[in-house]
Amino acid sequence: MTKFNSIRLLITLAVSALLASPVTHAAISGVTGTTFNMSASEGYISVADGGSIYTWGYSVDGLAMQLPGPTLIVTEGDTVTINLTNHLPKAAGNVSMVFMGQQVTATGGVSGALTNEAQNGGSVTYTFTPSGPGTYQYHSGTRSDLQVEMGLYGALIVRPDATQSGAVTCPDSMTPGVIQQPAYNHLGSCYDREYLFQTSSIDYQLHVAVEAQSKGPGPIVLTDDAFDSSEYWLLNGRVGPDTMAGNGTGLLPHQPYGSLARMHPGEKVLIRLIGAGRENHPFHTHGNHSRVLARDGNMLLTDTGSLAGPTLYTLLTVPGSTTDSIFEWTGKDLGWDMYGHSETDGLICNDTDGDGYNDYVGEINSAPAHEYCADHNKAIPVTLPSFNSLAFGGFYSGSPYLGDLALLAPGEGGLNPNAGFSYMWHSHTERELVNNDVFPGGLMTMMIVEAPYVDINPDEY
Repeated sequence: MTKFNSIRLLITLAVSALLASPVTHAAISGVTGTTFNMSASEGYISVADGGSIYTWGYSVDGLAMQLPGPTLIVTEGDTVTINLTNHLPKAAGNVSMVFMGQQVTATGGVSGALTNEAQNGGSVTYTFTPSGPGTYQYHSGTRSDLQVEMGLYGALIVRPDATQSGAVTCPDSMTPGVIQQPAYNHLGSCYDREYLFQTSSIDYQLHVAVEAQSKGPGPIVLTDDAFDSSEYWLLNGRVGPDTMAGNGTGLLPHQPYGSLARMHPGEKVLIRLIGAGRENHPFHTHGNHSRVLARDGNMLLTDTGSLAGPTLYTLLTVPGSTTDSIFEWTGKDLGWDMYGHSETDGLICNDTDGDGYNDYVGEINSAPAHEYCADHNKAIPVTLPSFNSLAFGGFYSGSPYLGDLALLAPGEGGLNPNAGFSYMWHSHTERELVNNDVFPGGLMTMMIVEAPYVDINPDEY
């Protein structure tokens, strides 16, 4: 078995285990607090074609470098302190951190072009108090063209202060065991689940050139044409299909963040999208549009305070910029019952409040929560092909119906054991769906819409 096939097999097993386990709430993986002791150092990341790429990255609490840097999760109004130590090779020179959207005070180190910098073996301290919630990026402010390309970037998430006067209280989630939270101080920002997606790219030849000089006295010198073209496109520091392995997998010790998204019909999913690196990446969400809430931590509102952001099928990620949006999927207007119900099932779908969806939840003979009642018991309007004519893939349950497992072809391992509907989320620049020109890969992941349990058993969600 080749190294590439071994990696694919292990990723397959990791994704299968992830989908088989119930998740009560999807929260972003990161580090919380008010004081963060960080460092910048060198290391290697893995790519799904079996390669290993020399990289620089941030880390926290003395751990090895990671790509992207640790996601820092803080609360508005708290004083945040970051102590950064430079453990990069001497040839790399100074390093720093700039925090987009924040008023930062820097102490120690030496003066740099954008902020104070830590010399090799030295430290610098940054302090700021976020005045409002939002999604932001941090990255190196020293030779940013080089150091951000090499991996010195990460996410800063500022959560609203729930204790302040007038804090938003979100409604109950339609899914038992899930608690809605606000992304901003606005009811329109309430969500059931949240996912962070950081887009970036790697110019492999540039990384090779930097590695060749990293053991020398420095400074690292690059030719005028060094920034040529990228060969790898990343989502949360990984290339597909590694993007779909779970957070913290031991297979990718320097790339701790996965990006496989999961939800139930009717839930609100908060997409926190960050553009890192030096290229634009159009992030395309199959399955539905998403409603933009904010850009760069600023909500888009009308004069009367209503949501004013556009509804988009593709979100453009601009280097250094962030976009927050709400994604929903209900199955409305499919024209057929996505659960495969029929009259003989005896399940009731009753819309009592006029919104079109099932409100008869809490009874043993209820249809699934949030089923679109107009399509209840409608047969699928196509003649399904025979078993021998179907093409089976890793995320196909064997059935066209949500929550319904069916026969799979011999050799299929059942990578979709919860029988969800799978939608690819990916870059809409098609060349970015490769790993060094090998398809599939690159900047892609999946959204799995999983069926709600029919009965009132929260443990099944």
